[in-house]
Amino acid sequence: MIKNKYLCNFSLILLSSMAVAQAQNYPNRPVRIIVAFAPGGANDIVTRVVAQKLTEIWGQTIVVDNRGGAGGNIGGDLAAKANPDGYTLFMTSGSIISANQHLYRKMPFDPEKDFVAITMVASGPQILVVNPSFAAKTLKDFIAMAKAKPKTFTMGTAGFATQTHLAGENFMHAAGIDAVHVPYKGEGPALVDLLGGQINFVPANLPAAIGQVQQGKLRGLAVTSLQRLKQLPDVPAAAETLPGFENLGWFGLVVPTGTPKTIIDKVHADTAKALQAPDIRARYEQLGMVPVGDSPAQFAKTIKEETVRWGKIVRERNLTAN
Repeated sequence: MIKNKYLCNFSLILLSSMAVAQAQNYPNRPVRIIVAFAPGGANDIVTRVVAQKLTEIWGQTIVVDNRGGAGGNIGGDLAAKANPDGYTLFMTSGSIISANQHLYRKMPFDPEKDFVAITMVASGPQILVVNPSFAAKTLKDFIAMAKAKPKTFTMGTAGFATQTHLAGENFMHAAGIDAVHVPYKGEGPALVDLLGGQINFVPANLPAAIGQVQQGKLRGLAVTSLQRLKQLPDVPAAAETLPGFENLGWFGLVVPTGTPKTIIDKVHADTAKALQAPDIRARYEQLGMVPVGDSPAQFAKTIKEETVRWGKIVRERNLTAN
């Protein structure tokens, strides 16, 4: 019995030492971050900003792997089924792991069971953008036009059930209007068609559209924060027309269930460190985003709360993907 006890203790010590060594050596080869949308959208931009700093910290190449489609479910499924060794991370948007399970009757993965939270990377509002030639010059004007002609105007989004789609649905519900939804495989393609006049408006995440608004290529009708943003002082807050309206989006890192805790802790610590870097904070601020870097437990709590909230919204609005 005593011998077995010592062997058991030795095994535990050995496993603990191996886990520590694994974390200390991690990463010793390139790391992949899956993004479930096409290049040029907010998810992609947010990922590449932090990936640049993690590359410096780790001394390893980080490959951003864009896998768009099905409201983020294609990329999410690929990430969920990846080897849980820390070399595949998933930069999820809030919608993929907190809303999709309420919108899709069948999911290729289980967001709650198949992923472990690491940290929320950044959070921020959306912006309702139109082509500069669009007739409505203010949000109030646009709402009046849309009420006068229901389902006449077209709303482009990053895809069905995406963060931008849900932001658009929330806006239309608050404004009492309806538009024809035109889903794309990412914000980038939607904004290209908006520039070309093929669609009327896009409820874009700020990183994807802020540069084009500042350059005058697109016009911002409103940001979905309670107050105006210092980056876009001339763009009103939607709450100025729709009192109390607010819609925030977020992006965060998760990994497949089974990934060693030592690696999860290291990725969290290094990502939080990256998000504290002055150049990274400044870049996110330019994009209208707030860097976060919360703990895995805090991020997991947020995901759980968001899942409950979106479930209620989806049921109330009777939204469904198929």
